[in-house]
Amino acid sequence: MTEAVLVRRIAARPAIVFDALVNADAIASWWGPADEPIISAQWDPRVNGSFQVRFRTADGREHECAGQFLEIDKPTRVVLTWRWAHGGEPDEVAADHVSRVEFRLRAIDTGTELTLIHSALTTEVSARSHEGGWGGAFEKLLRLFPATSQQQ
Repeated sequence: MTEAVLVRRIAARPAIVFDALVNADAIASWWGPADEPIISAQWDPRVNGSFQVRFRTADGREHECAGQFLEIDKPTRVVLTWRWAHGGEPDEVAADHVSRVEFRLRAIDTGTELTLIHSALTTEVSARSHEGGWGGAFEKLLRLFPATSQQQ
């Protein structure tokens, strides 16, 4: 099993960034790779609550991920399970595999350092694919905040 890790610095306080991670309307504005549209987002951000997000990729295919919230510790951490309900990474779909996504938020002088760890992925190919998808999503997330936000 392997993982994808991304770190971004965001020019906003952790509580504000945290809200963008747990609010369904905010999720609809940044979730999914690149500039591809979110078709639907159902989000119940509480321990044992579920989520489901459906989006379309540039090739016109629809993908849907779903899972359950495992931990919510405002404003420092959100942990959830992740599985592909439709479309998605072939290695993960074939095994009906459940992985784990953790968002860690840490206050820094310029705002928030946001770390994403998507772990328990089945292959290195899957990890790189998810890393690319999350990278595109984070680019959209950074646009919600001032231009001083950056990659690390």
